[in-house]
Amino acid sequence: MGHKEREEHQEFTFVVAYDPAMTIVVAGGTGFLGSALVAALRIDGHRVLVLTRHPRHTDDHSWSPGDVTSNGWMSVVDDADAVVNLAGESIGGGRWTAARQRAIRASRVQATKALVTAIKAATTRPRIFISGSAIGFYGNRGDERLTEDSAPSSDFLADVCREWERLAFEAAPVSRVVCLRTGLVLARRGGALPQLALPFRLFVGGPAGSGRQYMSWIHVDDWVAMVLWAINNTSLTGAINLTAPAPVTNAEFSRALGRALWRPAIMPAPAFALRLVLGEMADALILGGQRVLPARAESMGFAFKYADIDSALQAVYG
Repeated sequence: MGHKEREEHQEFTFVVAYDPAMTIVVAGGTGFLGSALVAALRIDGHRVLVLTRHPRHTDDHSWSPGDVTSNGWMSVVDDADAVVNLAGESIGGGRWTAARQRAIRASRVQATKALVTAIKAATTRPRIFISGSAIGFYGNRGDERLTEDSAPSSDFLADVCREWERLAFEAAPVSRVVCLRTGLVLARRGGALPQLALPFRLFVGGPAGSGRQYMSWIHVDDWVAMVLWAINNTSLTGAINLTAPAPVTNAEFSRALGRALWRPAIMPAPAFALRLVLGEMADALILGGQRVLPARAESMGFAFKYADIDSALQAVYG
């Protein structure tokens, strides 16, 4: 590694290492996680080209994943050293109606198919293709300890994740492929944490349902660091869990969030009320649990900056 320097971007703090600059294409680079990753890559001295439906900057390129010939975006992949796929409809943006489920699946399928097509057609193919996934791959598994070797579930999110990953691995003959099974990413702005924190700020926060369901989380700084590590670690292929090594129950998470916000955590949210408001999404994202461990990352020497929930939430809220 070269010289290291601490840099800041919004509330994200990265420790970056100045290695040889690469050209990296990021699809979905204007979203919550994409913008954090793009900022870190640029701080690290890399050239980042963002594929987005709404280009605003010089290195933004318009794309339509459902049409691989539109706007000439496929040429952006030519001569790229790496491609990162974070494109996809938010799973937490509303009730899971049949139409919304189709949109969630289609957005991931179309983006991944399009990028794999572009990678295979490139004159000089990228050395690595990193594609999003989620711990929803494992489904609701109670307190079972889950690693990358654990079997998938068969519910809606698990089916989406399996198809997402299967399509990504179609690039394996020409590029190294890594799939990111991401847990709950903690950041002050963006992601699910602001919504989870709102009841606590109003002094009505507490555990959801029984509170015994496990939550597998990761601080945004560690998420970004793990993606950078995956890009540079040439021995890493396949799926990795992007979660901290100490998942907690919902009740433990609620108490830690209350401590970080200096608020009580004693007002439970009944399961029936959550199901009434959120429908199927309540069981998949709130009432169900996954105790997911970053087994591959730990075995390969990745070092977490925030390994416990209290330090992570204290860092988020200062």
